[in-house]
Amino acid sequence: MRSLLFAPGNHARRVEKALTLAADGVILDLEDAVAIAEKVAARPAVSAAFGKPRTGKLYVRVNALTTQWCYGDMVAIVHPGLDGIVLPKVEHAHELRAADWLIGNLERERGLAPGQIDLIPIVETALGIGNLTAICQSGTRAKRLAFGAGDFTLDMSMQWTRSEVELLPHRAACVLQSRAAGMEPPMDTVWADLRDAEGFIASARHAAALGFQGKMCIHPDQVEPANAAFTPDAAAVAQASRILSAFEKAEAQGLASIQLDGQFIDYPIVQRARRVLEAAR
Repeated sequence: MRSLLFAPGNHARRVEKALTLAADGVILDLEDAVAIAEKVAARPAVSAAFGKPRTGKLYVRVNALTTQWCYGDMVAIVHPGLDGIVLPKVEHAHELRAADWLIGNLERERGLAPGQIDLIPIVETALGIGNLTAICQSGTRAKRLAFGAGDFTLDMSMQWTRSEVELLPHRAACVLQSRAAGMEPPMDTVWADLRDAEGFIASARHAAALGFQGKMCIHPDQVEPANAAFTPDAAAVAQASRILSAFEKAEAQGLASIQLDGQFIDYPIVQRARRVLEAAR
């Protein structure tokens, strides 16, 4: 899941275009991209997109569980053709469990396989980050979480700078707690400055280096660089292949550590090389 592209759920043309792009997933938005007066009316438009041709997975971001719209959003969209739900502003594990319970009941009512609908919580407040351990260990269908810097920096009265250095401990916490709970690596925050393509690339590469698996995108032009940032390049693949080949020969001779081009190679380095090749595949 290298890229998740947002599209406003009530904008049919932009939804149709998003579904044809190379994003690993598209998120049809019922939350921030839809005005309050349009939230209920947007639900049928979103559901109508489920049967359209698409290249990746299809998610819907519903309104937060604490709002008056979340229940109606869930009831309207849990149908065949939906791959998952993105739940914003999750601050407690019990919110995730409540959403999981509701989705599970809707799956049973509508003849869907149990657990068929994925669930991605966005952690984007100080309270959510403070409760990361419990959220990650909620025991729900959620396989991965996402970090939302826009609302987080607003909640914290924090300046969201181009370098994003202020986000480092909170991003790292998302990766750490996800790993500790046995979840997949998380999805990284969007990049809001559409004029700064180089800033987006730097942000995506930094997130990949921190251990995120992908990035949420808000413009089609961000999809390709996001996919590239979270895909091993040819040089990394070639180096990983050389490491595995050299180590296998050494291991056959009873050696568990070698040097290759001046680099010390042992089992952790070999395991990392295997991960690079698996990611490339």
